[in-house]
Amino acid sequence: MQNSDNIDNIIDRVLFSQDDIEEICQRLGKQLTEDYAGKFPLVIGVLKGAVYFMTDLTRHMNVKMQNDFMDVSSYGDGFESSGKVRLDIDVQADVKNRDVLLVEDIVDTGHTLKFMKDLLTKRGAKSVKCCALLNKTERREDDVVVDYFGSKVENEFVVGYGLDYLNAYRNLPYVGVLKPEVIQANLNR
Repeated sequence: MQNSDNIDNIIDRVLFSQDDIEEICQRLGKQLTEDYAGKFPLVIGVLKGAVYFMTDLTRHMNVKMQNDFMDVSSYGDGFESSGKVRLDIDVQADVKNRDVLLVEDIVDTGHTLKFMKDLLTKRGAKSVKCCALLNKTERREDDVVVDYFGSKVENEFVVGYGLDYLNAYRNLPYVGVLKPEVIQANLNR
């Protein structure tokens, strides 16, 4: 394996550059500004992956909003969804009668999104929609709607701009495909 001190060495190829991501945030921010005009949405970032995306996205939303966070996981320390969703950090704001926008880095199996939508709806949210940077429909196991998304992606392991592998590489300023040998090296440990 290549030198792991330079994190760019773990990338097979870049899928979305910094400029691509900025364009996505502008486009989605404009659409969300139109759709939430006259409302006071509660924008919930799903930790930890959505922090980068939520920050840039909400800068392009010209509406009064409230921000909050949840930490929901179905991965644990692996790279395959366990299918069992765990709520680690709950939202602090009251969602009753609120228009809620969940901000995700990526939606793949749909397990965590279904869990969060069901939970917030049960708590009385007026509406619960999702905005994701990436939509990996090939891996979908739960029938969930991603109302807004930056781009669809193939069934490849992507990292950067909040997306991680074993809780690392989130800080890359772009989204890239992880080299297969990086995954293989960790499987062989």
